[in-house]
Amino acid sequence: MSDDVEPVTREAPDYTGPTMMTQRWCDITFLHWAVPPEAVAPLLPPGVHPDVHDGATWVGLVPFRMVGAGVLRGPSIPYLGTFPETNVRLYTVDERGVRGIVFRSLDASRLAVVAGARAAFGLPYRWSSMDISDAGGTRTYVTHRPHPSRVRVRVGEPMASGPLEDFLTARWGLHERHLGVDWYVPNVHAPWPLHDAEVLELDDDLVAAAGFPDLAGRAPDHVASSPGVSVRFGFPRPWRRPRPVARLLARTPRRAGDTSQ
Repeated sequence: MSDDVEPVTREAPDYTGPTMMTQRWCDITFLHWAVPPEAVAPLLPPGVHPDVHDGATWVGLVPFRMVGAGVLRGPSIPYLGTFPETNVRLYTVDERGVRGIVFRSLDASRLAVVAGARAAFGLPYRWSSMDISDAGGTRTYVTHRPHPSRVRVRVGEPMASGPLEDFLTARWGLHERHLGVDWYVPNVHAPWPLHDAEVLELDDDLVAAAGFPDLAGRAPDHVASSPGVSVRFGFPRPWRRPRPVARLLARTPRRAGDTSQ
């Protein structure tokens, strides 16, 4: 991994490339657990390593409402562009020193979206039955299947974004390995308007199913909510290309007596 790791920045980097899709992430809650980097490293694609803050890396459970997703810079897609989603994500840095995230799972309630994202990008989407509701000053996120999850929070007052909040929420790309290629998908959005949040109920199987059974029943180490931000994604681009076959063959030692060219 490069010794020159890019800084954590709350403001999005300049991105002037073409837009693949736009969407808005609304009514979001960030629940995070601090874990040792060695617990995460085996779950990441080749060439990608756990990103660390104060000696720990983090596992995030992030339920929210996807609103108005659209392709390119076009209008939102009716029905298919708005749905509940919950993802389990990890924090990463690649061999270039570029920070990002890796999704361990993404549960969404639109079958067509799930099928398209899996086929096009190899993302671990699952078709799930999900609900988000607000009542009595609380917000409840429920995933009914295939792995049940129930999160109920009380959203509090606005909070300042410190170094840890920036590390966890200001992520400007996605690392993914698909069809043998290491991809990076850039995204940009305004700084998150964060609020304090209190967990009133947490009964979740998603984090355990994503590879972290030891976190079942453990209270999150950090919780925050946000009304949301508008997001613009760029097109996936390979960040590390496979070595050409000819170069690999040139580096392969010849066996004794082999006179082939």
